[in-house]
Amino acid sequence: MIDIKLLRTNPDIIKENIKKKFQDEKIAIVDEVIELDKKLRDTIAEVDSLRNQRNVTSKKIGGLMAQGKKEEAEAAKAEVAKIGPRMDELSVLQNELGEKIREKMMIIPNIIDASVPIGKDDSENVEVERFGEPAVPDFEVPYHIDIMEKLSGVDLDSARKTSGNGFYYLLGDIARLHSAILSYARDFMIDKGFTYCIPPYMIRSGVVTGVMSFSEMERCCYRCYELFRNGKHDV
Repeated sequence: MIDIKLLRTNPDIIKENIKKKFQDEKIAIVDEVIELDKKLRDTIAEVDSLRNQRNVTSKKIGGLMAQGKKEEAEAAKAEVAKIGPRMDELSVLQNELGEKIREKMMIIPNIIDASVPIGKDDSENVEVERFGEPAVPDFEVPYHIDIMEKLSGVDLDSARKTSGNGFYYLLGDIARLHSAILSYARDFMIDKGFTYCIPPYMIRSGVVTGVMSFSEMERCCYRCYELFRNGKHDV
C-alpha cells in the first residue's frame, strides 16, 4: 500500500502512476483520500486540544478547591464534563475516517518501478535481452495443446466446466511427464543448495493486505468456502 505521506505531498505522482496502469477510474479516489485525510488530521488535532484543555482545567479545579473557591471549582468541573462526550464523539469519527482511508488506499495501485515499460497488455511487452538466435525448423511447429490432445493427455472441456476457461486436466503420460519435470526441477535446485519447502495451500487475507487491492485479490485468488463456512477463519 502506498505511503499516505507520498499521496498527501505528491498526489500528481500517484495520479500519473494510475494512468500508466490504465486505471483512470481510480484517479478520483486520490482526491477523496486527500479530503478524508485532512478531516482525520483536523479531528486528531481537535482531540489533542480538548485533551490538553481537560488536563489544564482538571489541575485548576484542585487549586480552586484549596482556595475555597467552590463555585469556580464547580464551574470548572462542568466545563470538564462537557469535554468528555465531545472527545468520545471525535474518537468514533477518527476511527471511521481511518477505516475509510484504509479501504480507499487499498484500491490505489502501487507505484510502478521506473524501469518497467508501460503497456496495456502483454502484446506491448518489450524485449529486454536476447541470447542467440531462435532455431527455425523446416516444418510447421504444432501447438502444444494439439500435441497433448493427440496423445489423449489433456481434457479442456471438463476443466472448463469445473474451473472456467484457461484451465485443463492433464491425463495419462502427459500428467506423468508433468510430474517428472517438476521432480527434475526440484532435485536440480536441491543439488544447487536450495532447501525444498512445501508451503500452505491457503493464505489469510491479512498476509497480502497492503500488497494488492481487495478487488485484485478476488480476481487472483481462490477462496475456501466449504472448509470455513461454519467457522470464523479469515481466509
